[in-house]
Amino acid sequence: MNEYRSKPKGKYIQEAYWQELYVLAEHWKSDLQFYRDDLRFLHHLIEKYFMWITKSENLDLVKEIMLDLFDVTTKCKDLLEKVGKHLIQVGHLVENPNEADTGIFKMEHKHLEDEIAHLIESFRENRREVFAITEYVIDSEDLANILKS
Repeated sequence: MNEYRSKPKGKYIQEAYWQELYVLAEHWKSDLQFYRDDLRFLHHLIEKYFMWITKSENLDLVKEIMLDLFDVTTKCKDLLEKVGKHLIQVGHLVENPNEADTGIFKMEHKHLEDEIAHLIESFRENRREVFAITEYVIDSEDLANILKS
């Protein structure tokens, strides 16, 4: 799996300080909020052109990408919730470092990082598809001329 954030090779997660993991999780939260907002824009973009579509093959293309986009949006919301809970846990560990089983927590941290990397891959692919399909639909439906009127 591609690594989501640049970090030293080796056993970074196992050897990182709690404060470093907290900062990293804060970055995750911020990035996920950005992706959530960008997903709203992509939904809006599709909805804007959806009403002008007359060809059934174009409708099918748009419906398929909408389903994929809803899936990515749901995953993003779920990950935002998980990262929020994770931040609370790591914040607690910053204050009380000997309280929990650190091995399990750091394994969960790594798993969360992998989920975020997968979401970003899916998001980027969906974003490319939305723009490609939007461009295709505009050209094939001759929407550019309709929208200029």
